[in-house]
Amino acid sequence: MKSAVGQFLNYLRSVRNASPHTLRSYENDLNQFVTFLSPPGVETPAISDVTHLMIREFVAHLHDVGLEKSSIARKLAAIRSLFKFSVREGMVLRNPARLVATPKLPKRIPSVLSAEDLNTFLDGVVARPATSSSSRKRPDEPNENRVLVKRDRAILELLYASGLRVSELTGLNLADMDRKEMMLRVRGKGNKERIIPYGGKAEQALEAYGSTRDEILKKAGRNGDRQAVFLNHLGTRLTPRSVARIVKKYVRLINVNWDLHPHSLRHAFATHLLADGADLRAIQELLGHSSLSTTQRYTHASIRQLLEVYDKAHPRA
Repeated sequence: MKSAVGQFLNYLRSVRNASPHTLRSYENDLNQFVTFLSPPGVETPAISDVTHLMIREFVAHLHDVGLEKSSIARKLAAIRSLFKFSVREGMVLRNPARLVATPKLPKRIPSVLSAEDLNTFLDGVVARPATSSSSRKRPDEPNENRVLVKRDRAILELLYASGLRVSELTGLNLADMDRKEMMLRVRGKGNKERIIPYGGKAEQALEAYGSTRDEILKKAGRNGDRQAVFLNHLGTRLTPRSVARIVKKYVRLINVNWDLHPHSLRHAFATHLLADGADLRAIQELLGHSSLSTTQRYTHASIRQLLEVYDKAHPRA
């Protein structure tokens, strides 16, 4: 069993080009399943000996310990993928996980800010570049001479202008940008490449950030990452976690009671395009979704926004 898991993870890494985050999730979920099958004093079964009843017992155990349905569904999906790979490699004859039902999940509609609210937020990044009230500042917090505010404004503008995943934003290199045509070459999930346009506001913010980036690299010397677009104060590439902190920081500074995070800007990008008449297939291409059904979630969000406007504005609502 352990050998099969190792082979499957290697397949995800070398053939499917899975991200480190995806690999960690699969490894953690499958190792938990193996541990469940191997209590103290019991030898780990061969993968060919695992039955759908064993998998059902594992799912029941996860329910008993109070795990969320979404987490159980993810772990079951990992087990299904393992056995699908094992069938293809001839390790087992059939996939027992196919006989185990996935927990029914509630349909989630992305919560999206209006275009007016987002404009207010983005304009506020420049209007109110004060430091946090916290006495203990992190290196990425904007200082009084506005050095990192320009970088942060460029990050926020580009996330909203292009609908990038945060990992795609932090992975951007200067060579991936055509500043004249305002186009990005992005490597998304599965290392798939796509081309995305961005707008004038984002270009203005990037232009303003240029001198800040040069200053950071000058201070970093040899340790600076001269390929990465977005840098931390040490001159190395920003991480997705740092970008999440940056978004949260400006929500706090501008005194907005929103639960805003980097992916919220991606949601807003898609929903606002759809609301203004963009084709769903085009939005799918821009977002890098492999399935149109994933993109269709934004139709529900757009309809919900229309209903909210109706309820507020119609005299007989």
